[in-house]
Amino acid sequence: MTNGNSVRVVAAGDHFILPSLIREALAHEPACDVAELTLGWPLDPFGPVAEVTEASDAEDELIEALAGAQVLVTQMGPVTERVLDACPDLRLVVVCRGGPVNVNLDAAKRHDVRVCYAPGRNAAATAEFTVGLMLAALRRIPQAHDLLARRGSWEGATYYTYEHSGLELEDLPVGLVGYGAVGSRVARVLCAFGARVMVYDPYVHHHEIHGLRLASLDELLRRSRVITLHARLTTETRGLIGARELALLPRGSVVVNAARGPLLDEEALCAALENGHLSAAALDTYVQEPLPPDSRLHALADRVVLTPHLGGASRAVAEKAAAIAAAEVARWVRGEPLAHCLT
Repeated sequence: MTNGNSVRVVAAGDHFILPSLIREALAHEPACDVAELTLGWPLDPFGPVAEVTEASDAEDELIEALAGAQVLVTQMGPVTERVLDACPDLRLVVVCRGGPVNVNLDAAKRHDVRVCYAPGRNAAATAEFTVGLMLAALRRIPQAHDLLARRGSWEGATYYTYEHSGLELEDLPVGLVGYGAVGSRVARVLCAFGARVMVYDPYVHHHEIHGLRLASLDELLRRSRVITLHARLTTETRGLIGARELALLPRGSVVVNAARGPLLDEEALCAALENGHLSAAALDTYVQEPLPPDSRLHALADRVVLTPHLGGASRAVAEKAAAIAAAEVARWVRGEPLAHCLT
């Protein structure tokens, strides 16, 4: 693709995927002239403009940096119709995440811009975080910590009573809703703990499932003491777990969601926690992010574990994402087929 000329690459990173990580990953590619740009974390990452989601609102900054550039590597850069119109030299966009939600794919196709992404970059991190959330919720670890470390109170010792003690994973029926890259890893870890793992995923056709595959979501819910969500967010799965589904769980069950907030009806979840049908929940993703101050979840702090969408955040994830992106750029520079291209 270079025809012997240097390729100008803009590494538009942020405070997670550092521009320097992208530059270092491309250091072995002498044909690339890399310029670094650090985008601020958006105040509203879920829709600075209507055509893309989970993106920075720095269109002007990105347009200025892309002057004369053929390649953009970014995590949150807003690749909108306006940006594409203003950057006629741009030929390749590589997004350092599992899906290019910050790119207007239709506009990219019209401008003959190839768009690639970095699948699997955070599967291990999210799986580990999910199991951590599950353990924290089952054994009331954050609540006990808060009472002792922040308040100086030994009241958390009440969790050592039969009535208030938590559940252990060994022999516990745990249902996985979705069995992709994250769900399959969670299943393997839970099996190592001795949990009785059950899986519902109508789109998995292979037989390499760690656990018992169930034919229906309703059956999974009726048989699980804990459910953890790992489905992709689509029109079909939005609101997948609502009041009806939560009611199918045995009383005292636990719900874990480190996938996507809209998979779960938060109002129904709060109602089930308030009336005691659910004993606990652990959430890393929400219908609206950041979580609004008036969310009912805040009043349920003794029963919920809440984290601000950290599941995929590890240093290894940032390094993997930069490496995957750099490999894709190198393939494009050498004229080789792209591995993860959507346009």
